[in-house]
Amino acid sequence: MEIIGLIVAGLIIGLLGKFAAPGARDNTPLWLTVLCGIGGVLIGYYVAGALGVASTDGVDWIRWIISIIVAAVLVVAASTLTGRNRGAVRR
Repeated sequence: MEIIGLIVAGLIIGLLGKFAAPGARDNTPLWLTVLCGIGGVLIGYYVAGALGVASTDGVDWIRWIISIIVAAVLVVAASTLTGRNRGAVRR
């Protein structure tokens, strides 16, 4: 059940990332942004575990912060690699 919660959280984080930079600033497809959000949450979860972040009874804030940072890095990397966020260079 925990993995399904992580995927749902990844969907939410991916959608929030997409709506945080709408329009001409971010032309990454919605599906790629959501996929990066899911990947970021899953990778961040395991990175936090490898760093020794212990589970608590409440919300694991450190684990979520790491997951959000990893998801943001993946979204930026996907946007850069797909080359879809290039704008006109003004001189």
